[in-house]
Amino acid sequence: MLSYDIQDGVGSIVLNRPEAMNALNRELKVALRDALAAAGEDPAVRAVLITGAGRAFCVGQDLKEHVTDLQQDAKAPWSTVSEHFNPIVLSVATMPKPVVAAVNGPAAGAGASLAFACDFRVMADTASYTLAFAGIGLTADTGASWTLPRLVGRAKAAELLMLPGGISAAQALELALATRVVPADELATEAAEFAERLAAGPTVAYAAIKRSLAYSASHDLAASLAFEDEMQQVAGTSADHRAAVDSFLAKQPPVFSGH
Repeated sequence: MLSYDIQDGVGSIVLNRPEAMNALNRELKVALRDALAAAGEDPAVRAVLITGAGRAFCVGQDLKEHVTDLQQDAKAPWSTVSEHFNPIVLSVATMPKPVVAAVNGPAAGAGASLAFACDFRVMADTASYTLAFAGIGLTADTGASWTLPRLVGRAKAAELLMLPGGISAAQALELALATRVVPADELATEAAEFAERLAAGPTVAYAAIKRSLAYSASHDLAASLAFEDEMQQVAGTSADHRAAVDSFLAKQPPVFSGH
């Protein structure tokens, strides 16, 4: 259902329901939620990589399960938003380490939202996004109402959500919904190298950057400047900063410990 392993400081999470294009049934949502929580708390994990097995990244909520739940009780399916989708997105957005989505194929609905919540999206040139919510009479979930306007602007977010359609990898790159687009057969290598580069970097500073960006999204300039000051105190007193200064003076590349 899901595989999770740690190598070279990268916690790799693979959604593993290829026969269902990695649709999110209850078991997979619980596994993803728990794996992200574990990665966020594990000091051995300095970056996280999320991808899908087979030909899809994730096509969102498992509609077969959704229909079964809906037939039993009209309100039954919606507890998944608070129990699964919301904790998943909060883990991705707030964990003090960078998260990379390796978008290997179609990412639809909650699957697209999951990719948008990540800090970076390395996308195969054959992959695509589909914001299918309104197409089935639903509103955005899994954080898309928050992440999408911050990536593409409010007007474009409204268009993409209210008039759902496919977004190719080339279009995603233009819209800033992809950090980079690579040939499909090179995605696994490119995404792994990207995540490993982040894992080897100044992760204390990365955590401060993530917190500062999130804070400034809902605060004015004066408050954001004060928060930057606070975060700079954290980063500036880290062993990573000291190592970088010492390496600069020694004319050597820095080696970051994540402390």
